[in-house]
Amino acid sequence: MQPEALSAPQALPYDFVVRTIDGDERTLAAYRGKVLLIVNVASLCGFTPQYQGLEQLYRRHHAAGLEVLAFPSNQFGMQEPGTDAEIKAFCSTRYGISFPLFSKIDVNGESTHPLYRWLKSEAPGLLGSQRIKWNFTKFLVDRTGRVIGRFAPGATPVEIEEYVIAELR
Repeated sequence: MQPEALSAPQALPYDFVVRTIDGDERTLAAYRGKVLLIVNVASLCGFTPQYQGLEQLYRRHHAAGLEVLAFPSNQFGMQEPGTDAEIKAFCSTRYGISFPLFSKIDVNGESTHPLYRWLKSEAPGLLGSQRIKWNFTKFLVDRTGRVIGRFAPGATPVEIEEYVIAELR
Protein backbone atom coordinates (compact mmCIF):
# COMPACT_ATOMS: atom_id res chain seq x y z
CA MET A 1 0.00 0.00 0.00
CA GLN A 2 1.46 3.38 -0.98
CA PRO A 3 0.93 6.75 0.70
CA GLU A 4 -1.36 9.29 -0.93
CA ALA A 5 0.20 12.18 -2.88
CA LEU A 6 1.65 15.07 -0.88
CA SER A 7 2.02 18.82 -1.18
CA ALA A 8 5.19 20.83 -0.50
CA PRO A 9 6.00 21.50 3.19
CA GLN A 10 5.10 24.90 4.63
CA ALA A 11 5.71 24.58 8.40
CA LEU A 12 7.10 22.25 11.06
CA PRO A 13 5.21 20.35 13.77
CA TYR A 14 7.46 21.12 16.74
CA ASP A 15 5.72 24.25 18.02
CA PHE A 16 2.21 22.80 18.16
CA VAL A 17 0.83 22.64 21.68
CA VAL A 18 -0.75 19.31 22.59
CA ARG A 19 -2.22 17.88 25.78
CA THR A 20 -1.06 14.47 26.94
CA ILE A 21 -3.58 11.82 27.98
CA ASP A 22 -2.65 12.76 31.58
CA GLY A 23 -3.58 16.43 30.99
CA ASP A 24 -0.13 18.01 30.70
CA GLU A 25 0.35 20.66 28.00
CA ARG A 26 3.52 20.52 25.93
CA THR A 27 4.83 21.15 22.46
CA LEU A 28 6.01 18.49 20.06
CA ALA A 29 9.56 19.86 20.35
CA ALA A 30 10.57 16.75 22.33
CA TYR A 31 10.14 14.76 19.10
CA ARG A 32 12.48 16.90 16.97
CA GLY A 33 14.82 14.66 14.99
CA LYS A 34 12.52 11.63 15.29
CA VAL A 35 10.42 9.91 12.65
CA LEU A 36 6.78 10.43 13.67
CA LEU A 37 3.75 8.32 12.88
CA ILE A 38 0.76 10.43 13.91
CA VAL A 39 -2.56 8.56 14.11
CA ASN A 40 -6.11 9.52 15.07
CA VAL A 41 -7.46 6.60 17.10
CA ALA A 42 -10.67 5.27 18.67
CA SER A 43 -11.45 2.45 21.09
CA LEU A 44 -14.68 1.15 19.56
CA CYS A 45 -13.75 1.14 15.86
CA GLY A 46 -13.37 -1.80 13.51
CA PHE A 47 -9.76 -0.63 13.06
CA THR A 48 -9.05 -0.57 16.83
CA PRO A 49 -7.08 -3.85 16.62
CA GLN A 50 -4.45 -1.78 14.75
CA TYR A 51 -3.35 -0.64 18.21
CA GLN A 52 -1.58 -4.00 18.48
CA GLY A 53 0.29 -3.46 15.21
CA LEU A 54 1.15 0.12 16.13
CA GLU A 55 2.60 -1.07 19.44
CA GLN A 56 4.64 -3.77 17.69
CA LEU A 57 5.92 -1.24 15.14
CA TYR A 58 6.82 1.14 17.96
CA ARG A 59 8.67 -1.52 19.95
CA ARG A 60 10.62 -2.72 16.90
CA HIS A 61 11.73 0.75 15.77
CA HIS A 62 11.62 3.09 18.76
CA ALA A 63 15.33 2.66 19.51
CA ALA A 64 16.08 3.71 15.91
CA GLY A 65 14.09 6.93 16.32
CA LEU A 66 10.39 6.15 15.70
CA GLU A 67 7.67 7.80 17.76
CA VAL A 68 4.03 6.79 17.36
CA LEU A 69 1.77 9.63 18.54
CA ALA A 70 -1.88 8.67 19.06
CA PHE A 71 -4.67 11.26 19.18
CA PRO A 72 -8.10 9.91 20.16
CA SER A 73 -11.08 11.46 18.37
CA ASN A 74 -14.80 10.88 18.82
CA GLN A 75 -15.79 12.33 15.44
CA PHE A 76 -16.44 9.09 13.58
CA GLY A 77 -19.51 7.14 14.65
CA MET A 78 -19.01 8.22 18.28
CA GLN A 79 -16.42 5.45 18.57
CA GLU A 80 -14.31 7.17 21.25
CA PRO A 81 -16.87 8.22 23.89
CA GLY A 82 -14.66 7.69 26.96
CA THR A 83 -12.77 10.15 29.08
CA ASP A 84 -9.01 10.48 28.72
CA ALA A 85 -8.58 8.29 31.82
CA GLU A 86 -10.85 5.60 30.34
CA ILE A 87 -9.01 5.73 27.01
CA LYS A 88 -5.64 5.40 28.76
CA ALA A 89 -6.87 2.43 30.82
CA PHE A 90 -8.32 0.72 27.73
CA CYS A 91 -5.11 1.15 25.74
CA SER A 92 -2.96 -0.04 28.63
CA THR A 93 -4.96 -3.08 29.69
CA ARG A 94 -6.20 -4.23 26.28
CA TYR A 95 -3.16 -3.50 24.09
CA GLY A 96 -0.25 -2.72 26.43
CA ILE A 97 0.33 0.59 24.67
CA SER A 98 3.66 2.20 25.57
CA PHE A 99 3.76 4.91 22.88
CA PRO A 100 2.52 8.42 23.68
CA LEU A 101 -1.24 8.95 23.91
CA PHE A 102 -2.72 12.42 23.84
CA SER A 103 -5.97 13.97 24.96
CA LYS A 104 -9.04 13.58 22.77
CA ILE A 105 -9.21 16.14 19.94
CA ASP A 106 -11.22 17.07 16.87
CA VAL A 107 -9.54 16.25 13.56
CA ASN A 108 -12.24 17.81 11.33
CA GLY A 109 -14.57 20.80 11.45
CA GLU A 110 -14.33 24.23 13.05
CA SER A 111 -12.68 22.87 16.20
CA THR A 112 -9.95 20.94 14.36
CA HIS A 113 -6.79 20.85 16.45
CA PRO A 114 -4.09 23.05 14.82
CA LEU A 115 -1.77 20.04 14.45
CA TYR A 116 -4.37 18.24 12.37
CA ARG A 117 -5.19 21.36 10.38
CA TRP A 118 -1.48 21.49 9.48
CA LEU A 119 -1.16 17.75 8.77
CA LYS A 120 -4.14 17.81 6.41
CA SER A 121 -2.82 20.85 4.55
CA GLU A 122 0.62 19.24 4.19
CA ALA A 123 -0.75 15.88 3.05
CA PRO A 124 -4.22 16.19 1.56
CA GLY A 125 -6.21 13.04 1.03
CA LEU A 126 -7.58 11.58 -2.15
CA LEU A 127 -8.43 14.25 -4.73
CA GLY A 128 -6.98 16.93 -2.45
CA SER A 129 -9.51 16.42 0.34
CA GLN A 130 -8.65 18.21 3.59
CA ARG A 131 -10.87 15.88 5.65
CA ILE A 132 -9.90 12.92 7.75
CA LYS A 133 -12.27 10.23 6.54
CA TRP A 134 -12.13 7.84 9.52
CA ASN A 135 -10.24 6.64 12.59
CA PHE A 136 -6.68 5.37 12.16
CA THR A 137 -5.63 7.71 9.36
CA LYS A 138 -1.84 7.85 9.61
CA PHE A 139 0.65 10.61 8.82
CA LEU A 140 4.37 9.85 8.48
CA VAL A 141 6.69 12.75 9.34
CA ASP A 142 10.43 12.59 8.61
CA ARG A 143 13.24 13.60 10.96
CA THR A 144 13.20 17.18 9.62
CA GLY A 145 9.48 17.66 10.39
CA ARG A 146 8.25 17.25 6.83
CA VAL A 147 5.06 15.22 6.25
CA ILE A 148 6.08 12.57 3.75
CA GLY A 149 3.09 10.23 3.74
CA ARG A 150 -0.58 9.93 4.51
CA PHE A 151 -2.07 6.47 4.83
CA ALA A 152 -5.73 5.51 4.78
CA PRO A 153 -7.35 3.92 7.85
CA GLY A 154 -7.23 0.46 6.26
CA ALA A 155 -3.44 0.61 5.80
CA THR A 156 -2.14 -1.58 8.60
CA PRO A 157 1.07 -0.91 10.50
CA VAL A 158 2.61 -3.96 8.81
CA GLU A 159 1.76 -2.54 5.38
CA ILE A 160 3.40 0.82 6.09
CA GLU A 161 6.43 -0.52 7.96
CA GLU A 162 8.62 -0.35 4.84
CA TYR A 163 8.02 3.41 4.63
CA VAL A 164 8.86 3.82 8.31
CA ILE A 165 12.07 1.82 7.90
CA ALA A 166 13.07 3.88 4.85
CA GLU A 167 12.78 7.07 6.92
CA LEU A 168 14.71 5.62 9.84
CA ARG A 169 17.76 4.90 7.65
